[in-house]
Amino acid sequence: MSFDLLIVGLGYVGLPLARAASDAGLSVAGYDIAPTTVSALRAGRSPVRDVADADVARMLDAGFIPTDDPDLLTQAQAVALCVPTGLTPDGQPDLGPLTAACRTVAERLRSGMLVVLESTSFPGTTEELARPLLEATGLVAGVDFHLGYSPERVDPANREFGIGNTPKVVSGVTPVCAKQCAALYERFVDTVVVARGTREAELAKLLENTYRSVNIALVNEFARYCHTVGADVWDVVACAGTKPFGFQSFRPGPGVGGHCIPVDPVYLLHGAPADSFAVVRAALRANHVMPGHVVARAVELLEARGVPAARARVTLLGAAYKPDTDDVRESPALDVARGLLDLGVEVTWHDPHAARLPLDRPQLRRHTDPLRAAAEADLVVLLQAHTGYDLPTLTKASRLLFDTTGRLSGDRVVRL
Repeated sequence: MSFDLLIVGLGYVGLPLARAASDAGLSVAGYDIAPTTVSALRAGRSPVRDVADADVARMLDAGFIPTDDPDLLTQAQAVALCVPTGLTPDGQPDLGPLTAACRTVAERLRSGMLVVLESTSFPGTTEELARPLLEATGLVAGVDFHLGYSPERVDPANREFGIGNTPKVVSGVTPVCAKQCAALYERFVDTVVVARGTREAELAKLLENTYRSVNIALVNEFARYCHTVGADVWDVVACAGTKPFGFQSFRPGPGVGGHCIPVDPVYLLHGAPADSFAVVRAALRANHVMPGHVVARAVELLEARGVPAARARVTLLGAAYKPDTDDVRESPALDVARGLLDLGVEVTWHDPHAARLPLDRPQLRRHTDPLRAAAEADLVVLLQAHTGYDLPTLTKASRLLFDTTGRLSGDRVVRL
């Protein structure tokens, strides 16, 4: 048996990639070190919200094989590495999973195989980390096997753009490697863009998300300043957005989260001179303080109503980092909850998609009924406006609602 593509890592990036390739008629397998992920997929259950159980069933019918046996790699024509590249506890790039994945592939590397990294990382990762690990086998990249980099562009909950209709940047350590990489993705992606080299492709991904980080930081700074001078930041953004050229609207919020915006700028700064990217460093700081600003505003609102923080009950609605996802990685809700709890506030939370928060605070309670949670609280803080929320009804149920999303208005609503 031989597979056109075997994907290492069947999470938010790898599983949608497997679905797209399978739907296009490629023979696809997937390897993951988590037995629970593999067993769920074998049973037709998706561990990823953006991939439905029906999608998994269709993939299995088409021959998709999920496995926790790395030896299946020996049967792959091409291997895509889609493992997480997050941060260590001290906030530094964590390439542990990617290094382990490269070693796993190296042990099963064979002549003619294409290996593509999709995991976000700093420039030089493909050439300086993956290549030596793979070439330790005695096989040479560009001669015996092909090696490339193609940054993932998965956007959870985006119903307009997916794998197939989002242009795919590809690259290789040699021109032939780049051609092989392009040939693979052209089989299931509408538009393939060939970068000059792997460093350019690696940096393109970092530029995309650092651009967003910087612009989100700018409007977050505007939000804090607008509160100081008594202006409505949402109206400011809306008015500026009417300009048909030279301006792109970004929205402020309680902070940034997920696997890209808080993380990718850190990868960009890794190894960069200390006096470079001053704007990027300032943006990271500006976004980092937003959860604290939300906590301060919440306490301000409570005290204005005669409710001291130590006796207050606050409900947080929307714990995921973006609307209509269950992803709580790096979510600002975590820091908002920590900040309120540290002040003695009784905090409950609700999210229609996320079942738990990675926050070791036993006094933090999850509510299953958002309307009841809103009615019981002295203050409701809307962190994410999930489409599943009946926002007008939630507003009526609340004594006071602090809206960090700019979606609501009315006598009981105070906006960020």
